[in-house]
Amino acid sequence: MAAAKLNYATEYQSALEQEFPYVLYFGDLFSTPNNGRYRWVNSNVIEIPTIKTTGRVDGDRDTIGTKKRNYTNSWTPLAVTNHRTWGTLVHPRDIQETNKVTSIANITRVFNEEQKFPEMNAYLISKLFADYTGFGKTADETELTTENVLEVFDKFMTYMDNKRVPRAGRILYVTPETRTLINNAKQIVKTMDVSKRTEAIKRAITSIDEVRIPDSVPTDMMKTVYDFTEGWAIDESAQQINMCLVHPLAVITPIHYEFAQLDPPSAGSEGKWDYFEESFEDVFLLPNKADAIAFNVTPKAA
Repeated sequence: MAAAKLNYATEYQSALEQEFPYVLYFGDLFSTPNNGRYRWVNSNVIEIPTIKTTGRVDGDRDTIGTKKRNYTNSWTPLAVTNHRTWGTLVHPRDIQETNKVTSIANITRVFNEEQKFPEMNAYLISKLFADYTGFGKTADETELTTENVLEVFDKFMTYMDNKRVPRAGRILYVTPETRTLINNAKQIVKTMDVSKRTEAIKRAITSIDEVRIPDSVPTDMMKTVYDFTEGWAIDESAQQINMCLVHPLAVITPIHYEFAQLDPPSAGSEGKWDYFEESFEDVFLLPNKADAIAFNVTPKAA
């Protein structure tokens, strides 16, 4: 009797979502609380809710005002356009002759870690930049130095403060080069405990004010444009993103695995294991939260 063909897309997606904060440079954005605040209409469209209310008015102790509904609720549709697939065949003899090195489990693990997750990082940052500029925003192009890197950061912070973006929760993503500038910034006072001579000196700045700075994002994962024809590649027109200050509540990252299945060897696969997965995913900067993100980039040389 042939083995059952099980589509384990739901279980696969759940397992990946548990990994995202740990294996993706932008893990906090892939696990933003907004991901529980939208609904799928179909595999190509999600809807995000928006509630608006009126303001308060003067009270009157002698009369009762007119009763009416003072709020509106609307759903904004967003088209999910990033439809990705991947699959592979594996001959049973390959598994046997490599002492199971080429098992499906090992192959998909390497695929996730070395192809899919980097691609997701690249897509996220470039899509956020595209949405940011699409809303009429302009990235800062200051050439960062140890003298001015915190001045640029403070400019971003002041702008967000004036736009009532919560300070708590803001994240600063930087390249290794920008982190070095921050670590050596003239305005930062470094303290060393000379009494603990056996311990390494820790100079890394992991937060500024209330803003957390995660591990540095490699420079090739911080570009403005990529080519996703197969996997990911830096587009020739790409600019270098040096710094991105963002609040996760400004971002939504829907991912839906429609299909993930491993079929055993059969006549149809000419005796090979057959793996295939399909996902519909995207990244959006919410229009009413566009002030909660800022970029510093290096302009493309003429």
